[in-house]
Amino acid sequence: MQEIEIKLYVPDLAAVEARLRELGATLAHARVFEKNVRYDDAGRSLTAARRVLRLRQDDGVRLTFKDDGAAVDGGPYTRFEAEVTVGDFATMEIILERLGYRPYLTYEKYRTTWALDDVEVMLDEMPYGNFVEIEGEGSAILPAAVLLGLGAATRMTASYGLLFDRVRERMNLTFDDLTFANFAGIAVPLSALE
Repeated sequence: MQEIEIKLYVPDLAAVEARLRELGATLAHARVFEKNVRYDDAGRSLTAARRVLRLRQDDGVRLTFKDDGAAVDGGPYTRFEAEVTVGDFATMEIILERLGYRPYLTYEKYRTTWALDDVEVMLDEMPYGNFVEIEGEGSAILPAAVLLGLGAATRMTASYGLLFDRVRERMNLTFDDLTFANFAGIAVPLSALE
């Protein structure tokens, strides 16, 4: 139950997809829209501890818990992650709220997932930019990034939610959710994410 990954800022996802095809990668999951809702208690104790409680809807529904993690010697970011499939988004929302958790951030993305040797490569289209996440065994991740031509790409260790907090602060944005509608017409420079 360990998530081991790197997250790279990559404006041109089409070039990465072309490289994946050249390398004989397999499309593991076609492009899908995701709605993600982060939950926390009234005191925001999960966020303060860098923990994540997330309900995700794409072509299924999953509840995820992630604990704080760390990057190891410039390598991949590693943290505990447990995920379970649930049958009904609305019912799970009710359960979470009855347990004292409230939604505090909704974020959207489109994700395409590829399998390349011993790693999964996710192409993420976010409202504020495009990213590639590479997950797998720690020793396979950095070589895969180099193979994809992403060895010099800007690495991000922050979650999409923390990156959103940076963007909001640096660009003086007043909306609370990371949605495509909220970012319509807003160009986000890399400097706002770093």
